[in-house]
Amino acid sequence: MKTEKIVTAMIECPKGFNQKFDYEPKEKRFKLSKILPAGLTFPFDFGMIPGTKGEDGDPLDIIVVSEDATFPGCLIDCRIIGALQAEQTERNGETMSNDRFIGVSDVSQLFAEIQTLEQLPEAILNQLEAFFKNYNEQAGKAFQVTARLTARQAAKLLSQ
Repeated sequence: MKTEKIVTAMIECPKGFNQKFDYEPKEKRFKLSKILPAGLTFPFDFGMIPGTKGEDGDPLDIIVVSEDATFPGCLIDCRIIGALQAEQTERNGETMSNDRFIGVSDVSQLFAEIQTLEQLPEAILNQLEAFFKNYNEQAGKAFQVTARLTARQAAKLLSQ
């Protein structure tokens, strides 16, 4: 199955970085928001899908699977291959949906054949889930993946 859902992602945190940057729309620039603990780095480029809004009021999150890191502010056209549907519990006990869409860069050569989440190696999916769990734990939050969505399910969720 080939997915036709293409989005443009704006990268906030490049692959391999241990710094968390947030885009500040009013300032139209990026701001360093935190340093991750030693040994914890972003496994792939992480960012947002401009023009969308999640339950937390922020643009929807996306992790972009590609062989190389880019830089904060880089725009990447991606095909959506799936999503990690997740619940996040804040420090105050409030629980909300905080899904992570998974895209593959349209210019990736290494992952050019990956069209669906099922084609991504299980080790990569496990690494992504572990990263988000650990990332949230260090911030005093809980992150629980409730489902792995197919490309079609993720595209439907994105259009809502």
